[in-house]
This record gives sequence, structure tokens and C-alpha cells, in this order.
Amino acid sequence: MKPRSLLIGMVFLIQTVTGILANIVLLFHYLSLCFTAYKLRPTDLIAEHLTIANTLIMLSKGIPQTMQGFGLKYFCQVSRCTLLLYVYRVARGVSVSTTCLLSVFQTIKISPMNSIWKELKGKHPKNIGLLIFFSWILYTLVNCIFIFYGIIKYTSINITELEDFGYCSCIFRDEIIEALYTAFVLFPEVSCSVLMIWSSGSMIYFLHQHKQRMQYIHKTNDFQKTCPETRATHSIFILVCTFVSFYTLSSFFYACIANFRNPSWWLMNTSALFATCFPTVSPFVLMSCNSTAARLRIKLSGFFSSM
Repeated sequence: MKPRSLLIGMVFLIQTVTGILANIVLLFHYLSLCFTAYKLRPTDLIAEHLTIANTLIMLSKGIPQTMQGFGLKYFCQVSRCTLLLYVYRVARGVSVSTTCLLSVFQTIKISPMNSIWKELKGKHPKNIGLLIFFSWILYTLVNCIFIFYGIIKYTSINITELEDFGYCSCIFRDEIIEALYTAFVLFPEVSCSVLMIWSSGSMIYFLHQHKQRMQYIHKTNDFQKTCPETRATHSIFILVCTFVSFYTLSSFFYACIANFRNPSWWLMNTSALFATCFPTVSPFVLMSCNSTAARLRIKLSGFFSSM
């Protein structure tokens, strides 16, 4: 095995194990709260589904990339590759939409009563579950189109028309399917990213206004310590910034790969590495800032300190 393959395999192994364990532990924490008297807030419900989507991303992207890094080609069959890409695209779409929903929800929550969002303040918590359910259904059905297309087209092509993804090969899309993919998948993702950037800017603006109003009543340091809404907004802002950074880089490298029939080894692995960075980092961001997820961090800290 080449040293570079061993190195990238170890990098993917560390990232995949860390990401899967962190997301699964956080997911079980949320699920355990569902069976207790604790009532999950709307932000907790969104974070729970974000954790599910991130876990699926790590399973469908991280594990195959790790095996490929060590020279294993278990997922090289077109059927397995198509299934993996399907799960990854559904999970990625849900991850994008739930992160966007979390950002917009917090923006509406902290907006002043005289803003354009005042009519949504009392209504939007009731629609959170419906919006999340719609997101799962939308990306599940939309990506089914490309699965059926790949199965049908595979029976009428030769091996040279397969597109290499490193750990497997899949059907190379033609111009029609590329246009449909852009319309139904990429456009919503780009729209959500733009919406997240806008909502993040709005959160900063609302917090700045609120801080200026409150500094006449409280000292700035005391207000920052005693305002949980400010801390929650900061955590979501950090999560959104992390998401936009990693997924922008991932989309950039994916666009580079799409322009090459046989992309380089470095380009393929760099793209995969950035694609799984946010699912790996996000549970730690949630555990460090989100009040509900922070309970898990406190429990884990107590457990390891007692060892």
C-alpha cells in the first residue's frame, strides 16, 4: 500500500469513527429525553433530525471513503454505489434544510415584536414537525428519480460511461438529468444556503439592537452571562457558519470533479473530506452550546473525570 493511501485512510478512519460515535451518542441522548418527562423544544427537535441526517452521511460517505483509502473496493458494484449515493444525497439534503430551518427559526424567535415576523412568532413552533417531515419526503422522492434513471440506463450502457467516485462507480448523467438534478436538488440547497446567510446576518443585527437597548438597564457583562437566548443564538450562528464554510468548499470541489471525467486522486479525497467535515463537527458544536445537548457533555465530562 502506498504511503499516501495509508495516510488518507487513517485520516478518514479517525474522522469517520469520531463523527459516527459523536452523532450516535447525541442522537441516543435526544431519544432518551423523549421517553422522560422532559419536553423537547422546537430547536431540540430540529437538532435531533439534523443529527440523524449527519449520522446517515457518515455511514454512507465516511465508511466507504475509509475503506477506499485502505484499498478495499467492496462498494465498487454499481448497485451498491447507487444505493450509497442515494442515502448520502437524501441525508445531505435533509442536513441542509434542517440547518436552514434552525437558523430561520432562531431569527424569528429573537426578532422584535414590531418586525415583519411578528405574525409568525406564535405560529412557527407548531409547524416545525411538519416542515421536517416535508423535508425528508421531498429529498426521498426527488432522489428516487435519479435512482430509477440509473437502473434503467445501466442496462443500455457500456463500462466507459460510468463515473468514478473513488470508492465506486455510478452512471454518468447526461445533459437532461443534469438539468433536472440542478433544478430539484442543487437549487434548493443553494437557496437554503443563501437563506442561512441572510438569517445569520439578521440574527447579528437583532442581537446588536437588543444589546444596545438593554445596556441602559444592565451592565454588558452581566447581560451576556444571564441571557440564555443570546447564548442559543450564538451557538446557532456558529453552527451555520461551520455549515456554510464546509459545504461551500465541498460544493466547490464537487463542481471541479463534475468537470473532469477522470478527476485526480487528490481532488476526489479532498472533496470527500470536506463533505464529511460538518457532520463530524456539528455534534460537538451542539454539545458545547445547545442547552439540551450540553446535558450530555456534562454527563460525559463527569463520567471521564471519575475514571
